Amino acid sequence: MRLLHTSDWHLGRSLHRCDLRDAQAAHLDHLVEVVRSERVDAVLVAGDVFDRAVPPVDAVALYDEVLVRLREVGAHVVVTSGNHDSASRLGVGARLFDASGVHVRTRPQDCGRPVLLSDQHGDVAVYGLPYLEPDAVRTLLPADPGGAAEVPRGHAGVLGRAMACVRADLSRRSARSVVLAHAWVTGGAVSESERDIRVGGVGDVSAALFDGIDYTALGHLHGAQELRPGLRYSGSPLAFSFSEAAHVKGSWLVELDRRGLARVERVPAPVPRRLSSVAGALPDLLADPRLADHEGDWLSVVLTDPVRPDDPMARLRTRFPHVLVLEWQPADAVADERSYGARVAGRDDLEVVAEFVRHVRCGGSTSQAGAADEGERALLRQALEAGRLSAASA
Repeated sequence: MRLLHTSDWHLGRSLHRCDLRDAQAAHLDHLVEVVRSERVDAVLVAGDVFDRAVPPVDAVALYDEVLVRLREVGAHVVVTSGNHDSASRLGVGARLFDASGVHVRTRPQDCGRPVLLSDQHGDVAVYGLPYLEPDAVRTLLPADPGGAAEVPRGHAGVLGRAMACVRADLSRRSARSVVLAHAWVTGGAVSESERDIRVGGVGDVSAALFDGIDYTALGHLHGAQELRPGLRYSGSPLAFSFSEAAHVKGSWLVELDRRGLARVERVPAPVPRRLSSVAGALPDLLADPRLADHEGDWLSVVLTDPVRPDDPMARLRTRFPHVLVLEWQPADAVADERSYGARVAGRDDLEVVAEFVRHVRCGGSTSQAGAADEGERALLRQALEAGRLSAASA
């Protein structure tokens, strides 16, 4: 049996306000083509289908369309909800969809109820575990097959109970096993674009929870990772922050034989546009021929000019039209650790406001190029005097 493990589509998400709809649609086209060309039997979507609980209409339309297309090319689809999804909204009609070959698992009560798929070697039991918010689902999970009365608190407690239900069901079957789980498993590397699901600093769970499962399709972390051969994160299909610039995005093509896990292959996803970071003074960035290769990239730019340039974003976009992030960090900036009182001690009002003007223009730089000139100091002096007169007459 051939499975395609994907997750964290985050339909409806943008990248620093850049619309990703076309890139997300292209990725779903890619998934359909992989399913067709590789004769995939089932697509596993391990949560975070959408980026927010109430997704935009066009994101819902993309999701609806890809489900139909995946079924048209012959694949079953198993979907679980992630921490970004609304489980109740995503799960509407789930019991009706089962008959169509689209299996949506969003209810904690269903953790021990598998989707049964079959091939020439027999059954494969696929268990979809939605994201389990500890305090919200403790009373909803099925009873412990071992007889424990209460679900322990925390992520490990609720996921441990869910996996106990999975194992209890498996013990009654002669089937290979697959689990989808949206969780933070110990050892997984994080990036800046994931929402922290930890509570009180504790939110990850042990990989040992999934011992004995032929393949566990994880979702939540956006970097593709192998924690062990049968325990993997597919990662997100697109980069959602510059911390993911080095990620190789894609999905896992998983093959089960009669004994269990036989092979796992990485399927790279199409890259809509490269993410890069550059730094330097604005005139240098606009003129350096070595940066020609970055002109089509999504860019994060750090300007190092000693004085804040005028209208830097518009000027940068004359050469780099896809600049998304812009920071100004003067190359010679020196942190001033003194208190505010120490910094203004012994200075009159004019010196204080003139230094403020220089700081706005030069940041922590020691440059005096941005200091207020005589004309500006005259205007500042007039403003201070007007303020004193207004206060005196109040």
